[in-house]
This record gives sequence, structure tokens and C-alpha cells, in this order.
Amino acid sequence: MNQIIKVLIVDDSAYVRKMVKEMLYRSPFIEVVGTAHNGQEALELVEQLNPDVVTLDLIMPEMDGVEFLRQQMAKRPIPAIVVSIASEDGQKTLAALEAGAVDFVHKPTALATEKIFEISDDLIEKVKAAATIAPHHLLGTEVKPQVVSSPLSAQFHKSVDLVAIGISTGGPQALANLIPQLPSDFPVPIAIVLHMPVGYTDMYARRLDEQSSLTVLEAEEGQILRPGLVTIAKAGRHLKFLVHSDGTTRVHLDARPFDTLHRPSVDVMFRSAADVFGARVLGVVMTGMGCDGKEGAAWIKAKGGTIVTEAEESCVVYGMPRSLVEAGLSDRQVPLKQMAQVILNSI
Repeated sequence: MNQIIKVLIVDDSAYVRKMVKEMLYRSPFIEVVGTAHNGQEALELVEQLNPDVVTLDLIMPEMDGVEFLRQQMAKRPIPAIVVSIASEDGQKTLAALEAGAVDFVHKPTALATEKIFEISDDLIEKVKAAATIAPHHLLGTEVKPQVVSSPLSAQFHKSVDLVAIGISTGGPQALANLIPQLPSDFPVPIAIVLHMPVGYTDMYARRLDEQSSLTVLEAEEGQILRPGLVTIAKAGRHLKFLVHSDGTTRVHLDARPFDTLHRPSVDVMFRSAADVFGARVLGVVMTGMGCDGKEGAAWIKAKGGTIVTEAEESCVVYGMPRSLVEAGLSDRQVPLKQMAQVILNSI
């Protein structure tokens, strides 16, 4: 990366503005061009300074972060990363994602220097990724998509017993588009690993459940997989599958392996799915940074399963799908607007 990324920091706390600025300056590719203490000031500074990325607090006086996003996205979409405390503004974070924020970082509740700097690397990587996002990917997801029709004929040569989805940056918005399109009689279970900090996945699952015909739940130990159930991995635990003595397949939550970049990991879920379901797995890798899912996709392919990746044209960040395509693991690349129908046609 050669181009300097211009960042505007928005937070009502002078201390947090100072800390975020110091964190971002650990990268030679980032320049903080300004700071704002509320959404109204941020609107004015975006127009004056033309930043590439905004880091955004949510609870602020005069104009909060969600209202800033709604007004800014209506004028000129700009990549925004929410820096929030899950216990205080988790619902606002989800509203911000719906309004167009591309990602978020969990701000430690203890603002000691050593604690807040723990998020530095994560914040820098997310700012770098956000700076690459095209404006047309920054629109919100508040309009419920239409349910797609049931498949008339299969496009793949085998049916599946599980749809396993891996997704990261841009994931909340993409899933809010995809899952509500699937009909209530969807005939197989769906399992999802979505990279989120602890404290968000239950709230997100409940919100997605309200928008969908399918039942959407955060994963619980021993939960039985069944048709029409969407299970979202619990933040902080890997999502695995075990065949119970009664013949049912159930969710197993595990802290191991400990050496993965993410917990939950798409790789871990994919490998477990392949071990339990063999060739009857459809693995789907969608928008996100990094390469989580590549090793797991290789495992699914080795067992005879099928892999679909989201096409670059609709990815907020074309990282995870690209890693599979370049490794020769993707059977088909599909834009988001066609993903629901392709999934239906594969079962």
C-alpha cells in the first residue's frame, strides 16, 4: 500500500480521540486529518477534509453516530468503522451496520492505555480494508429483500445436508440481504461463522430472526440441527458438529483449537462439517478480510463437497473469497443478489 489513508476520528471523549489517534499513527500509511466530538461536527468535517475513512463512536451529544451515518450516507457514502462498547451500545452498533457502517471494533471498557492499545492492530487492519471499499457497497440494509422462489432444477450434481457459511467484514449487511430471501420451508440447516466480538452475536441473531422467515439463533451447546434453522456461531467459541447417540446432529461449542486467528473460525467449522456430513456439505465463503475458510474449504473439497464464493463485484472486502479462488477451491463465484437462488438450487 503506497497511498496514505486519511482518517477522521469521531468520539465525544477527548481521551479516546487521543488514544485512537495514537493507535492509528502506529501505521505509516494512515494520517489522521481531523477529530470531531459529535455527529454534527463530523458531517461538517467530512465535507471540509474529505477523509477516506471515519472511525465512529455511537453515543454522543447533539447527534449520535447512527444519525450521522444516515445523513452522511444519504449525501456521500464514506467507509465508517464503529468503535464501541458492546455492553453499552450493542443495539446501536447493529443499527449503525444497517445504516451503512462497514465494520466495528470493540472498545475496552477499561480505558487504561495498555487495554485500549490491545485493539490497535485490529483497528489498523480494518481501516486499511475500509479504505479499499467502493462507495456502492456502503448502502444500508434496512429494506427487506424479496423471498426467492424454490428451485426448479438442481444446478449441482448432488444434494447437500448442510449449508455452512463463512463471512467477515461486511457480513452483517450481506447476511441481512441473504437470509431473509430464503423461504420458511428451507429443507436443510444453515450454520454461519461471522467474525464478531463477544457480546454481539446473540443480539445480531435475534435481529436477523425478526427479519427472516427462517429461525435464526445464536449457537448453544447441544442444539439440534434441523431444516429451516440458521445457527450463528457464538463469539469466542468455535462451532463444531457431533452426531449424538440418538442419530441427531448437534452443535458443539469449543475453545479449541487455541491457535486460530479467529474464534470462531470458518476453517474449524468447515472441517467439522466435512467430517460429519462428508460430501453433502455446501460451503459458502462471502465478503471478509483475510483467508479464514481456505483450509476448511480444502477439507470440504477433499471429502467431495461443494464450495461457492461470493463474486468480487458484490463483496465489501474481497479477501476471504479471493483466497479460495486463487487456491482453485471455488466451484462457482456468485454475486450476492444471486446467492440465495444458487443455494436453493443446490439442495
